[in-house]
Amino acid sequence: MSEQVQNHPAHAVPPWAVRVVRHPGPRPLFERAEAAVPVEAKLAALAVAVAGAVVVPVDRPGIGWMLALLIAAAALLACARLSEAREGKARRWRQAGWALLAIALLAVGALRAAEWLFVLCGLAAAAAASLAVVGKRTVHGVTYDVLAVPLEAFRAVPWLLRRSPRPGRHQGRVLGAALLSGLVLVVFLPLLISADPRFAQFVGDLVPDVRPSSAVQAVLVFAVGFAAMAAVFLISADPLPERENRKTTVGDRLSWTSLLGTLSVLFTAYVGVQATALFGGTDYVLRTDGLTSADYARGGFWQLCACTVLTLGIVAAALRWAPKTTRADRTVLRALLGALTVLSLVVVLSALSRMWTYQQAYGFTVPRLLVEVCEIWLGVVFVLIGATLGTLRANWLPRAAIATAALALLGLAAANPEAAIATANLDRAAQGKPLDVRYLSRFSADVAPVVAQRRPDAACLLRPIAGSLAGDAWPAWNLSRSRAREIVRSQAPCA
Repeated sequence: MSEQVQNHPAHAVPPWAVRVVRHPGPRPLFERAEAAVPVEAKLAALAVAVAGAVVVPVDRPGIGWMLALLIAAAALLACARLSEAREGKARRWRQAGWALLAIALLAVGALRAAEWLFVLCGLAAAAAASLAVVGKRTVHGVTYDVLAVPLEAFRAVPWLLRRSPRPGRHQGRVLGAALLSGLVLVVFLPLLISADPRFAQFVGDLVPDVRPSSAVQAVLVFAVGFAAMAAVFLISADPLPERENRKTTVGDRLSWTSLLGTLSVLFTAYVGVQATALFGGTDYVLRTDGLTSADYARGGFWQLCACTVLTLGIVAAALRWAPKTTRADRTVLRALLGALTVLSLVVVLSALSRMWTYQQAYGFTVPRLLVEVCEIWLGVVFVLIGATLGTLRANWLPRAAIATAALALLGLAAANPEAAIATANLDRAAQGKPLDVRYLSRFSADVAPVVAQRRPDAACLLRPIAGSLAGDAWPAWNLSRSRAREIVRSQAPCA
């Protein structure tokens, strides 16, 4: 083992930068920090964890999720001066882009009430936030980079809890300011509360009710927030090693050429033979004896989805490992990957056409919409792959794929998916087709405006939703639930 010190300019080193004991070569998952941690990092992590425990509504989407991330970002910037003169403007812009994407994804919780949608956005926000902290791709690969914050938390918490060095002048001022602020709150807040009942009510609305269940949730959020901030500080102080561009070749020319060539010929034959069936839609179904919409769509959609995913993996592997040493290698690879990309886009369009036909016949649901969005995203990834054929360098592709997936979720949230599904199903009912009222009643408050506008029995349909519209504390404020409360109040009682 050898001891290495971070090689950064003195003015650019964050206040918690430490000397670490590091193995030569790739960095292991766990390694020991030698120096103690300055008090600023501990205070910032503690403040963010407390704020998260207060403002995060664990049981539902709400504005508090976005506020918690904004507080964490503000504390980090104020305390850390992240990436100043260390990696240049390019890295700062990349980090800022991922951070803004994470904030936008969590902002969905303040607009939409659909819990399944917010769970997906929350997972995507966690991945984007981790990539914002890591910055450039590392030696561990994009999968580790996406999970860097939770993985590094296991060694970051003991590191952050180490005994702090004796406070210097700057650290003493920070600690003194925090203590003075706390003293002001302890002395003046009770006096002002007792002086005016309206101010007392205002403070009471800000402070959440403390119940056993809410206390457990607050402790859990505190622990998760503290661990996450510890990991962020550790990664910032001791950046993960960057990945080197190594020229590697796995397999010979014949293996990759035969694999890609066979797949291209197979897809070409399928597209040629099934040209009418691929895009015939409902008209094709009606012209074919013994074939229903269900047989047409359900019989091929999932197989085409599987082909799309498997082809994407093969193309990604070819971009990474196929021989590119000679000009002939690159020409053959571009031709095969280009043909395979175009044919895969045709298969994606075929799958989307089948699912659309199926939904027109049997109605729209959340799972069917999600697989459609996933297929569209796979098509976008194939377009991105086509953009790499000029240089055959796909280092940026994994992060671009993650970014487009997050943007797809934002687009889905902007479209208000449950309201769109309800509108489509109600339009089908107006045409004399059956309506699954039970399925419609299981939707969230997002559908309240649509149901109230289109159904005379809206009060009955919204009765299950009304049970989830009890007054929210301010961290759980949500635009859809707020509008739904007003709509439910304005409806006549259900007969």
